[in-house]
Amino acid sequence: MLTCLYHTCIGRFILKFLTWPPLSRLVGRFLDTRLSRRLIPGFIRRNHLSMDDFIVEDWPSFNAFFTRKIRPEARPVDFSPEALISPCDGLLRVYPVREGVVVPVKDVPYSLDALLRNRALAKAYEGGMCLVFRLTPSHYHRYVYPDEGYKSRNVFLPGVLHTVQPIATEAVPVYRENCREYTLLHTEHFGTITFMEVGAMMVGRICNYQEEGHFRKGEEKGRFEFGGSTIVLLVQKDKVKLRSDWKESLMQEQEVPVHMGERVGHAINLVK
Repeated sequence: MLTCLYHTCIGRFILKFLTWPPLSRLVGRFLDTRLSRRLIPGFIRRNHLSMDDFIVEDWPSFNAFFTRKIRPEARPVDFSPEALISPCDGLLRVYPVREGVVVPVKDVPYSLDALLRNRALAKAYEGGMCLVFRLTPSHYHRYVYPDEGYKSRNVFLPGVLHTVQPIATEAVPVYRENCREYTLLHTEHFGTITFMEVGAMMVGRICNYQEEGHFRKGEEKGRFEFGGSTIVLLVQKDKVKLRSDWKESLMQEQEVPVHMGERVGHAINLVK
């Protein structure tokens, strides 16, 4: 189905309707209703979800189920000062920010200037890293802060809503076309991290909880409502060293499964 949508003329015509944000908002409104509760059992069955890690309750809607909370013991946070933690459950790829501030995502080049629509901010990440966490519908869809510090206001960038499946990211520049929101995290141990949430097809909302202010490591930052989504972290040069056991997979641009709160790297200036 996705191959047809992204690689045929008629498919690309249909995409203009499917990626239209008002359609996703309409679906999101339905998923807020009590009628949508009927979708929950089938979703659990199709995605082979184990509910053992989650706080089970009488959810009033499908979206309430989709953004269900997890038991704290199921996602322990690495509170070591030097640890950069994963902000979410997902599939991680890491790319260098190369000369010309371009992030190579498969065959589609990404200029950070186009991604952020801010040339000065993009320049600050030259020589750094871009961490891309792709969430599928079966993943836990709440996300947390990767360190402690102070955050700036949220910046929303309007766009369309493609799926974030690999077949789409290989065909079109999804991350710079989709609706997205970012904020600057002035962290204690990793310099200034840009934390970006990217919406996807049929995602009802990106829900961030606060504007400017202090945050704690592991504190919940927000949630995605229905759909697969993506979180992008931009890290400055010489701030983080990634886990060595992932080196081979990441060099081959393979996705590495991660859990929220898990260490993904460490601060270079805190490890001798």
